[in-house]
Amino acid sequence: MKNFGHLFSFFIAVLMFHAIGAAQLSYELRSPDGRIHFRIRTAGQTRYDVVLNGKAVLENSTLWLDVDHKKLGVSPKVIKTDISSHDEIIKPVVRQQSAQIRDHYNELRLTIDGDYALVFRAYNEGVAYRFETLFPQQQVHVYDEEANFNFTANCSIYFAQEDGFYSHNERRYTPQHLNEIAPEFIATLPAVAEVGGGAKLAIAESDLQDYPGLWLRGTAPRFGLAATFPLYPTKEIQTSDRDYKPVEYADYIAITAGTRTYPWRVIGIADKDGDLITNQILYLLQRPSQFQDTSWIQPGKVAWDWWSDRNIDGVDFPAGINTETYKYYLDFAAKYGMPYIILDDGWYKLGNLLEVSAGLNMQELISYARQKNVGIILWTSWKTLDDQLIPALDEFQGWGVRGIKVDFMQRSDQIMINYFERVLREAAKRHLLVDFHGDQKPAIMTRTWPNLINVEGVRGMEWSKWSWESEPKHNVTLPFTRMFLGPMDYTPGAMRNATRETFAPIYHQPMALGTRCHQLAMYVVYEAPLQMLSDSPSNYLREPAIMEFLGPVPSTWDETVVLDGHIAEYVIVARRNGSDWYVGAMTNWTARDLVVDVSFLPEGTFTMEAYQDGVNADRNASDYLRTVTQTNRTTKVKIHLASGGGWAARFHR
Repeated sequence: MKNFGHLFSFFIAVLMFHAIGAAQLSYELRSPDGRIHFRIRTAGQTRYDVVLNGKAVLENSTLWLDVDHKKLGVSPKVIKTDISSHDEIIKPVVRQQSAQIRDHYNELRLTIDGDYALVFRAYNEGVAYRFETLFPQQQVHVYDEEANFNFTANCSIYFAQEDGFYSHNERRYTPQHLNEIAPEFIATLPAVAEVGGGAKLAIAESDLQDYPGLWLRGTAPRFGLAATFPLYPTKEIQTSDRDYKPVEYADYIAITAGTRTYPWRVIGIADKDGDLITNQILYLLQRPSQFQDTSWIQPGKVAWDWWSDRNIDGVDFPAGINTETYKYYLDFAAKYGMPYIILDDGWYKLGNLLEVSAGLNMQELISYARQKNVGIILWTSWKTLDDQLIPALDEFQGWGVRGIKVDFMQRSDQIMINYFERVLREAAKRHLLVDFHGDQKPAIMTRTWPNLINVEGVRGMEWSKWSWESEPKHNVTLPFTRMFLGPMDYTPGAMRNATRETFAPIYHQPMALGTRCHQLAMYVVYEAPLQMLSDSPSNYLREPAIMEFLGPVPSTWDETVVLDGHIAEYVIVARRNGSDWYVGAMTNWTARDLVVDVSFLPEGTFTMEAYQDGVNADRNASDYLRTVTQTNRTTKVKIHLASGGGWAARFHR
């Protein structure tokens, strides 16, 4: 780490100039590589511009924070300026996409009269700012926050439009032009804009704590987006074991401490589409881990029971929520070295986590799991867990459970954000992993809480049980949009594969749109430290050649290289775990011929086990061909992707 208190660094320039007879301070912050200029002005309302390679992409964007009816950032009087540079290598506890990340940025800190500061950072991966307060009051009310992102052109933007703040955040990222997005239209994060020359901007947030989550709304006819936040709930109504809805609200968005740092407002920047996948600015801006001992955190794959409706065959007992069925799952997981199975909805009596469903002998199951060296993760409705948090977690710890999957939050107001942290803190005390469903916000908490092993808030494969929504075009949009936030529990692995003509949503016998190899490629393309095998163990056991890939494929990575890709069209990603490399390629409904350049490999000969769409995959989506060949880093592998297709390969010595 280096700190520079002088202005000689060419990365950072603080300029003073005069306008209309009055002094006006302006500040310019540059990214370490000089590509990005962050221009800040503090005369009147605080404003900023973002310039990429000499071209302004955001201009006159505004910000303020209303604390106890005082708007911080409006007519600020800067009393101190601190500039610094930071450069270090951090090693993630859970290697989502790399074993180490360079944390390299330049920072401008403006201390402002009135006991607060504005902090701006410029990374090679984008820019960010946040408020910090040092108020004497123990508690303050935040009534609103303005964060206007004003673009210089009528960009096309991938906007995950919602019906309201009560949502699972499982939306499609659909391109619209900025002037088409009216102020009443709101969206979950991120919003990804095309700003010319192939470059993309991704608007998001980081280091969210004790504050409501950021949403975005339109500003049409202007070319912009603006922050919006759920108000603080004052009354909630429970309509089922999993639905607990706010129905009345205060006129503020948060009650919080007078002295604190606020969440970062982040503009990720990518020169080309593929750079969005490897852009880790949100992770870098999070607080470090909140606990020291992380040795017990084990990522890995998990056999999941819910998507396939626990359909197993060839057994002499009725399949369902019973001890015998889950022993079958444990046998399957042990056979392929998977560390976990999940018991999803139905294992406990609704409303009471301490009462196991009839037909399940939890002690017998846990004992059997220990013999098989497989851990058990338990699903729970969030409200039931909230009502029984300490006794339930104590019971789970006593049983020897390895983690919990928490579902149906559907909110990101301050109360719910604090709930996420409370669950993560209490789970960590008991060495329990957490997989949050029902909201996307926890995806930006995984550095702070490394026991947060996966997050949903994505329109994943479960939608194929009742709709046509989890389809290849959507699937190749997600790596460039939702995955920018962090891990996503899409839950891949369908062995019943369908074309557009042969697909039908069948809840109890589900299938998935796209080819078999499209599904295999997801295990490389999608980041999910707790990665699901969502289909029935019986279906996998009938596919030993497929399991030669799904058995060893890791869920965490030492290195990631995006070989090619274009949002909503196709993607090719290479990832390394140890000495093995994996490649996944996916396309939308357009069949493609692509070339995989394997120059990422080190010197020497590798065995390439490849899975490609079969010659008849366009009519039978389960058709595939497995090949085993020798290759080296000079090879250019020509691949054909069928409509809705994919390609997956493992390279090993």
